[in-house]
Amino acid sequence: MLFIVYIYIQASVLPAKLQAQITKNHRKLLLKSSSLLNQQLIIAPAGQAKNSIKKLIKVQQSRRRLMREVCAKYRSSSIAKVVTHQHVSRIYVEDTHKLLYCEVPKAGCSNWKRVLMVLQGQAVSTGEIQHEQVHYGNHLKRLDSFDRQGIAHRLKTYTKVLFLREPFERLVSAFRDKFESPNSYYHPVFGKPIISKYRSNASKLALRTGEGVTFKEFVQYLLDVHRPVGMDIHWEPVVQLCSPCLIDYDFIGKFETIEEEANLLLRRIGAPANLTFPSFKDRNPNAARTSARITQEYFSQLNLTERQRTYDLYFMDYLMFNYSKPFADLY
Repeated sequence: MLFIVYIYIQASVLPAKLQAQITKNHRKLLLKSSSLLNQQLIIAPAGQAKNSIKKLIKVQQSRRRLMREVCAKYRSSSIAKVVTHQHVSRIYVEDTHKLLYCEVPKAGCSNWKRVLMVLQGQAVSTGEIQHEQVHYGNHLKRLDSFDRQGIAHRLKTYTKVLFLREPFERLVSAFRDKFESPNSYYHPVFGKPIISKYRSNASKLALRTGEGVTFKEFVQYLLDVHRPVGMDIHWEPVVQLCSPCLIDYDFIGKFETIEEEANLLLRRIGAPANLTFPSFKDRNPNAARTSARITQEYFSQLNLTERQRTYDLYFMDYLMFNYSKPFADLY
């Protein structure tokens, strides 16, 4: 038997104390509000829907609380509190459903762009959108394309979303994608200078093509304060990509549970009922998806100092988003 379950409020936006104060009478009053009449209805078995929503609200409260606590503890008073165009340069805008999505590469961003394209009416379904169209042919707007007033208005009134991934796993996924597969950009732009600086007796072929970068060489580049080539968004820490201490995200999702959380979010923002988050692997579909086991294999190529320094680089991501230390010997 199916029952209609109403989502009364954007619960993740409200403080926990305020949520506890909302009684049944309050909910009846809230239902009369015109702004809430537009909330999406979820049609599902009553117990399943209620449990999923309660779980989502509880998880989101916990994640947002931790993000705020870490920011309050570690944020320097000298850091500017004004949101600039640079701070929002990775955020995509979907005006119809009032959604802001901060792009974190290797954490489901290609499929999220597909979802945004469908929401904007650029495609009928996510399955018909090819990789090239996702990254080079879409017309998704970024938040930094608006003036200050447009940015401030959207940050204040839109649902701000961030999806991320276990940092070491994300790093290994980026390395495998950009350096172990043919790539006409990353091999010459990053591979050549990395091999040139960190490989003794490099062959002429390797120096000319930039192919064959090892994971250890990649980490040496990453940890070098005098890198021969700059940082890249595919391995830049999330705290730098999405500025969570400046932008108070309403929804913090994780790659490890992306389908469940993304679909609940889509229902909450009023997305079409037939739109669900795609599960297919975007690039190199025949290669195994980077897992905790594969990540351990790659990091076993490093010594303790290299592992520790890499952990230090992503320490704030681990701390702010409640990921456990990936190795017991790290401090």
